[in-house]
Amino acid sequence: MASIFDTIRGRAGSATGHMKKSAQWYRTQVSKLASNVTARQLMRQGKLTNRPSRGKLSLYAYDPKLKGTLPYYDVFPLVLPLDPIKGGFIGMNFHYLPPLLRFEMLDKMSRFATDRKFDKKTIFDINYDDVKRIKIIKPTLKKYLWSHMRSDFLRVDLDEAAIAIMLPVARFKKASEAVVWSDSRNKIA
Repeated sequence: MASIFDTIRGRAGSATGHMKKSAQWYRTQVSKLASNVTARQLMRQGKLTNRPSRGKLSLYAYDPKLKGTLPYYDVFPLVLPLDPIKGGFIGMNFHYLPPLLRFEMLDKMSRFATDRKFDKKTIFDINYDDVKRIKIIKPTLKKYLWSHMRSDFLRVDLDEAAIAIMLPVARFKKASEAVVWSDSRNKIA
C-alpha cells in the first residue's frame, strides 16, 4: 500500500526534481491528497522506531510535563532532534511555523545535509550550537522528555521532508495554529 508520502512524491517527479518545486506547489498537493489524513493513519503507514533517528525528522505523540503552565503545545510534533538532554532531547518542531516558513527553514537546514542527493540515506548533521542563532529556528526549539512520549516515532527520511512539513497534522492545545504562528512570527521579527 502506498503511503501519502509516496503519492505526493510520485506527483512531484524524481527526488532531485521534487526538491526544486515551490512551497506553494507542495501546499496545494498536500491539501488535495492529505486534507483528511490523521496522525493515526500516518503512524500505521510509516517507518516506526522506538527512538528518533539522528539527523531525520520524526512525528510522534507527546504529552508535555508542564502542559499546565505552557500557553500552548503540540501533541503531535514534527521534530528534528538536535542534542540529548537529561531524560530526553532538544529539537526543532516545524509545526510552530506557518507552512511557508517551514519550507524556508527546511531550505536553511539543507546546508547541514550530508550530501546533495536528499534521499533516504541523507541526514542533517546538526546540533543545537549549529542553529541556536538562526532567527527562524528560535520559536521551534523545544525540549522533549522520554517519559512523556506517547507513541513510537515515525521516521521521516529527507526525501520526504518537504512533504511532511506541509502535512496538516499539528495538534495544538490551548491555542489555535493562527495564534501559535503569530507568536512565532513575532519571535523571528
